[in-house]
Amino acid sequence: MRINHNIPALRSHHSLEKTNNQLDKTLQRLSTGLRINRAADDAAGLAIANKMQTQVRGLKVASRNSLDGVSLVQTAEGALNEVQAMLQRMRELSIQAANGTLAPEDRQAIQNEVGQLKEEITKTAELTEFNKIKLLNGQIDRRSFSDKENVAKAVFVSDTVLPSNYSLKI
Repeated sequence: MRINHNIPALRSHHSLEKTNNQLDKTLQRLSTGLRINRAADDAAGLAIANKMQTQVRGLKVASRNSLDGVSLVQTAEGALNEVQAMLQRMRELSIQAANGTLAPEDRQAIQNEVGQLKEEITKTAELTEFNKIKLLNGQIDRRSFSDKENVAKAVFVSDTVLPSNYSLKI
């Protein structure tokens, strides 16, 4: 019994398979637009790309968190502007009440308005909230809105604000 091998045909077949595999890889890169489609293409590059994609996703979430913090502060600012207007009106009324020419009924009317303003300030403080968080009732201690290392150390809301110069670095 004699076995014949057609070596040139086997080499041609092997070369054709290799060319088809390379063509498949090239077509996959062209169709996806990516240089790295799987770990076999570039394992280190894929690991770096995945790490960068994770960082980008984290930064996007941190950005949304920062925008939520800005919205919270804007909500509190609106309520505080209302309270400031009421306090200004109370100041005007106290100066008006100091007038010695007012009758007792006039002073009582002024006192009634001051009482209503006090109630309105309390109501504003109790009802001002952002995402079910009461902002001005004194119950907020400190809440973090972003703790992503590369975006900002943290944005906190506190019920005590000390006079100072503040800045936010992004």
